[in-house]
Amino acid sequence: MSITQRLSNAGRKITSVALAAVTAVSLAVVGSGVAHAENRDWLRPDATGACDWDPAMYWVQRCDVWSPSMDRAIPVLIQPAQRGGDAGFYLLDGMRADDNRTGWTMYANAPQAYENSNITLIMPVGGAGSFYSDWDNPALISSGSSAHQVTYKWETFLSSELPGYLQQHFGVNPTRNSIAGLSMGGTAALNLAARHPGQFQQAMSWSGYLHTTQPGMQTLLRLALIDSGGFNLNAMYGSTISPRRFENDPYLNMEGLRGKDVYISASTGNWTEADMTLPLNDRVMGWGLEALSSLSTHAWERKARGIGLNVTADYMPAGVHNWGIWNEQMWKTRDRVLGHMNAW
Repeated sequence: MSITQRLSNAGRKITSVALAAVTAVSLAVVGSGVAHAENRDWLRPDATGACDWDPAMYWVQRCDVWSPSMDRAIPVLIQPAQRGGDAGFYLLDGMRADDNRTGWTMYANAPQAYENSNITLIMPVGGAGSFYSDWDNPALISSGSSAHQVTYKWETFLSSELPGYLQQHFGVNPTRNSIAGLSMGGTAALNLAARHPGQFQQAMSWSGYLHTTQPGMQTLLRLALIDSGGFNLNAMYGSTISPRRFENDPYLNMEGLRGKDVYISASTGNWTEADMTLPLNDRVMGWGLEALSSLSTHAWERKARGIGLNVTADYMPAGVHNWGIWNEQMWKTRDRVLGHMNAW
């Protein structure tokens, strides 16, 4: 990031910093007990000066966290633990992750769900089509008639760069984390938890694809990446026989989940009454995508139970691959997260 960019970003945040200062002074006047109880009322520093208050409200801050591996600042939406708890909960987006916002505040109000909790909510922004992994080569992102390259080192960022920032500024213990994701994010959640068992105590996949190297899946992933941004699957892990493809398949990457609390869910893809409000194309595609997720999730569960993993599975009778079932899962697992992480 250039000096000019840093100064420009810092200038935009002067108002937010001033607001944070006024809030802190107000709390001090009210009493030290209130100031201590509320861990959420002040903006933390970030790569461009200070975090911003996010329009999602519920004390969510938008923080630009510098990633040396990606050579840019990565926006992360963070809701601090209400009473200074040291547990963290990562929520990952799906294939069409937005570069400016997260679906967890656009389509599901995760900050509201965890409004009164003592866990820090961590919602990375961006990473469309990335599977939150480290790519071998830059991702070529196509948008209309233009295209640009971007470095994808999401695993490094989430496991090695972001935890230090969260510990320093939000008090999150690098070894006390839960992680969940939908669709692509569900695949990544189980992978990251298995590959970094010291970081995550709990992992949840909602409509994830949990056997990415089974026959036909690489072709389907290739088509999905093209459709979601013109990505080239070969830029991710190289050739179709690259060992890294198998190392990042949740079906072949389970041992690191031993002793963890693991939760998986998927639906049949059958339409619910609520799904009937969606466009016909979304319903048809949503049925196919969810049915595929269900097949791979069932296969993953059978193998996981066979090797003795602690797995809870929830197979819903209906619901397409859409935010209706993911929002439901988020609320359904809320008490599970808070209980397992001792973050009430």
